[in-house]
Amino acid sequence: MAINFITILFFLPLLAININAQGPMTYDITKYGAKSGGDISQALMDAWKEACNSTSPSTIVIPRGTWSLSQVKLLGPNKAPLELQVQGTLQANPGQLPNKEGEWITINYVNYFTLSGGGVFDGRGQEAWKQNDCHKNKNCAKLPMNLSFNFVNNSIIRDVTTKDSKNFHVNCISSHNVTFLRFTVSAPGDSPNTDGIHLGRDTMINIKDSIIKTGDDCVSIGDESKEIHIQNVTCGPGHGISVGSLGGYAEEKDVQGIYVTNCTFIGTTNGVRVKTWPSAPATLTVSDLHFEDLIMDNVSSPIIIDQEYCPHNLCKKDRPSSIKISNVSIKNVRGTTNTAEAVTFICSGLKPCENVEVGDIDLTYNGNQGPITTKCANVKPKFVGKQNPPVCATTAKSA
Repeated sequence: MAINFITILFFLPLLAININAQGPMTYDITKYGAKSGGDISQALMDAWKEACNSTSPSTIVIPRGTWSLSQVKLLGPNKAPLELQVQGTLQANPGQLPNKEGEWITINYVNYFTLSGGGVFDGRGQEAWKQNDCHKNKNCAKLPMNLSFNFVNNSIIRDVTTKDSKNFHVNCISSHNVTFLRFTVSAPGDSPNTDGIHLGRDTMINIKDSIIKTGDDCVSIGDESKEIHIQNVTCGPGHGISVGSLGGYAEEKDVQGIYVTNCTFIGTTNGVRVKTWPSAPATLTVSDLHFEDLIMDNVSSPIIIDQEYCPHNLCKKDRPSSIKISNVSIKNVRGTTNTAEAVTFICSGLKPCENVEVGDIDLTYNGNQGPITTKCANVKPKFVGKQNPPVCATTAKSA
């Protein structure tokens, strides 16, 4: 059949209608009853449920402004790509949440999910920090995290800020191929237990071009984590970027493929750190750790492997760690330290560290407590390039 110009003109409007029908769907929470000054939890959950059931790509919008959010648990699966666009500031209740065992905002079982919008998640944690005694009380009251991601795959969290969480700012657990891009964490340096991003049982997690200022680890990496890439992150204040602590539980599984590159540490209490508990039941392996192209700006303890990690004397040191650390590269680390001990490798007497390569270290001590030093036990590093100070020039005794 011949198709003439008039036939094309007839079908063009029908084609446009069909294209629009398959286009992105927008769900503005104000259309679901959200009002400024009121709790938007139910409106957000209603919009989420409808967007999850859509077979077209969908965007949930929280507009500009300040919104109160008591607590939400947002569950998948979603049937099509889904975006939560937070343009405004979400504020938590300063006191207890309705579900004391839950987190503030939980997002579970989603695929091809985006969290974006330039907004702020304000946990309002100042009052909770005053009551936090977890450093001395194992039965301390549970405090909620700002954002909890579980079983999230092929997703991106970008251009948002988490502020003043009562506990960890973010955890990302049992997830695959998730990127945190231009992600900001903001909390005072003395805010307790406020890890920026905590990872566990994850594969292929990327943290890029981000700024993390908090009172605990900027990034903490738990067991069964593989292919974790942390690149161009500025950390500080905080406790640095840590693998572990590991070994506290017998069922913990191996950690493999951790890459920390092109990162800057400003005034942190540690730089890059690996920490495992002594006298602990776990026997996992930690391998393929790469810490490269790092800047230390007035950092305490810039480089640490600590297999006698025992904060607040909460453990015994009668037996060495059963965790094996191997295939570690530490290269092109430069800057200043405010502690005389710039590099620490305290490895396990039972399972010494293997294949540790150290290259091009240039650290200057800006204090007055003696000459800059390093401390090593149960490790025989391979050296390339230059090391200032000389690494492992003397050997320490381990427990």
